[in-house]
Amino acid sequence: MRSLYLNCAESLVNLKATLSKEFSNIGVFEISLSQKEQELYAKNEKEFFIELISRFENFKQSHDFVVVLGCDGFGVFGKYELNLKIAKNLNTPVFECKNLDDLRSLNKNSKLLITDDLSEILNSNQEICTPYRFENILTNRAKNAKKTIVLPESDDDRILKASDILLKKEIVSITLLGDESAVNKRASELGLDLGKAKIIDPKNSDLHDKIWSEIFERRKAKGMSEENAKKLATDRTYFGTMLVELGLADAMVSGASTTTAETIRPALQLIKTKPGVSIVSGLFFMSLDEEVLLYADCAITPNPDPEAIASIAISTADSAKAFGIDPRVALLSYSTGESGSGVDVDAIKEAARILKEKDANLKFAAPIQYDAAADLSVGTKKMPGNEVAGRANVFVFPSLNTGNICYKAVQRTANALAIGPVLQGLRKPVNDLSRGCLVEDVVNTIIISAIQAGE
Repeated sequence: MRSLYLNCAESLVNLKATLSKEFSNIGVFEISLSQKEQELYAKNEKEFFIELISRFENFKQSHDFVVVLGCDGFGVFGKYELNLKIAKNLNTPVFECKNLDDLRSLNKNSKLLITDDLSEILNSNQEICTPYRFENILTNRAKNAKKTIVLPESDDDRILKASDILLKKEIVSITLLGDESAVNKRASELGLDLGKAKIIDPKNSDLHDKIWSEIFERRKAKGMSEENAKKLATDRTYFGTMLVELGLADAMVSGASTTTAETIRPALQLIKTKPGVSIVSGLFFMSLDEEVLLYADCAITPNPDPEAIASIAISTADSAKAFGIDPRVALLSYSTGESGSGVDVDAIKEAARILKEKDANLKFAAPIQYDAAADLSVGTKKMPGNEVAGRANVFVFPSLNTGNICYKAVQRTANALAIGPVLQGLRKPVNDLSRGCLVEDVVNTIIISAIQAGE
């Protein structure tokens, strides 16, 4: 690691002297909370941590080692509890000499390294990604991608509110589909500023002839008539899909007030799948307290066959890589290794055979139970010698039934941030919202879509 967290300033001078033997540019990032920052923490913890993480990451870029100097506690948090929470969000191991046992007792079952051994920190590869840290990473990547996202459902307040947030933060450019006067009127009523958004009315657009002719060309072999193509060109979902296909937008997000089928059908017909990909699937990023996991397929294919399961595994591993995550894939079953048998287990074994043929370098375990995939102590017993067992971060489910149930169970019982479904396998990104989505869900899905478009 190239950073550590120090609770007490008394050790700073000696610590810097020791570190200076290995590092020439040591920076001290002091957590000194002003009254304003304390008020922000009490009012909006998420904003507080994302701002802190951003400042820390910027500070790190100009130093080859950073010592984070902790703060005194305030409010309901004691000094140690607050500093441990900050250390996790900054992904910095804690160097502690005086109160080592006390800190460790407050931090049971955590990946956060707390030690009095400096060499242990320097040799550590600690990987903690909290929900706030993950959101910060996604936001920065989306900003850097500089993409335009088309949103067909301008008649939905959640879409307008999400657009306002994203435009103010200059994360993406937005194209809204709908009547411009109606959109602006509703935005004004909600106190939103959508002045930077582009608004196109599919029923009255200069692009109409271009859109319908392109739809016709792509679908005439399937029996599409010019009349039907002209009709579809006024449909907001088809219009938005064609903006993406023609490069007039980089991605589309829809589904707040339309069904999954209505969102995906135009994409399958017009954008189609990537070369070599046989199936479109839906993944969820599950942002837990200290790590991010990928679950698939949780949204699209009810009963994938072994070929489809292997394809879903490859797509999800590729998605992990696109978001900076080194994939370790688990093909889930009710049985681990050779311990069980049956039609369902055999299907996973066949999927594993296909997966190995398609990508011999992919790290995966199959068939494997969830506990053996997620818990190292269980994994080493049930599948000894496998590099994924107990360390999986990509979980591929045998059916939509199991995948959807599991993601919702983890979301609710572990208080996980679930971002998705993120559609994978399409040539260009189109993503589907839940009709029960919150504004935050819309924002996250748009950010994910911008990153996908940048890959």
